[in-house]
Amino acid sequence: MKYKLLGTSGLKVSELCLGTMGFGTENGWGADKATSFSIMEAFANAGGNFLDTANFYKAGTSEKIIGEFVTHRDRDQFVIATKYSLFDNLTNVNASGNNRKNMMRSVEASLKRLNTGFIDVLYLHTWDFLTPVDEVLRGLDDLVRQGKINYAAISDTPAWIVAKANTMAELMGWSKFIALQIEYSLLQRTPERELLPMAKHFGITVTPWAPLAGGALTGKYLRGDRGRLKEGSNRLNERSERITREVIAIADELGVQPSQVALKWTMQKDFHCIPIVGATKLSQLEDNLKVIDIILPVEAMERLNAISAIELGFPHDFFNEEAMQKNNFGGFYHQIEKR
Repeated sequence: MKYKLLGTSGLKVSELCLGTMGFGTENGWGADKATSFSIMEAFANAGGNFLDTANFYKAGTSEKIIGEFVTHRDRDQFVIATKYSLFDNLTNVNASGNNRKNMMRSVEASLKRLNTGFIDVLYLHTWDFLTPVDEVLRGLDDLVRQGKINYAAISDTPAWIVAKANTMAELMGWSKFIALQIEYSLLQRTPERELLPMAKHFGITVTPWAPLAGGALTGKYLRGDRGRLKEGSNRLNERSERITREVIAIADELGVQPSQVALKWTMQKDFHCIPIVGATKLSQLEDNLKVIDIILPVEAMERLNAISAIELGFPHDFFNEEAMQKNNFGGFYHQIEKR
């Protein structure tokens, strides 16, 4: 396992992040405690140190399982990331959202479930379009100063809000967001329009959730194993099937698993990316861990980029027009080094 710096911080995390949304058997699915422990043990033995959870996952059970696991190990060996924002009860109007009150109460509850004195990385889980940016930033910075969290991060939020937040944090001397968690995969490339360029500009590490598109890119849906996937999902349409078949073809050529091809594609993109690999079975994690020993050839990357390409839309396509490049660069576009 190799390690990467998380965003512009000095925090060193493994090149894969273990997603624990499925730790717990609530709602009729997921991994029980014993299985969850075996998954985390295998991840740690492979050199993995980056664990991702949330107060919302399995009604808090995911955090409890992680807390129990690290209690009898070296807590400082692990970088534990959790989240606040989503509800933990339906009787309190302030038990959800980005507001400071919910932030503080959520963090206190997460600390108890995780059985720890601090959270390494706290994500805002999803933007609520109600809470002012400065309220969020000041609350997170207060938590850093109190020693209850070490770093701030953000998830599922528009690019312009993240850009505004990190600019404001820099001006005010507050803690900046060092990681951005979003959906990103060969089947979901729309973040390339705004979110990924923004993250690259600010030096924010992207931690994609669903890098295998809920298992679609493993080929299981083509085999008829659709699990909890609903009919009409974009992961079942013609485009998704075409991309998945190309992933399978490349995997066969390289003698690896389709999941490893899809994961490695995110890891070899031209921005700082640490994919979140979820697992409810030890065998799933063991397959995904093999990705660290794989390198996709340039030709394979080009094939995957081409078959999954999206229209970037305005203004990106406008800037890429030959006439606009000539107008903007006086005919020297291809002779100028790009950042």
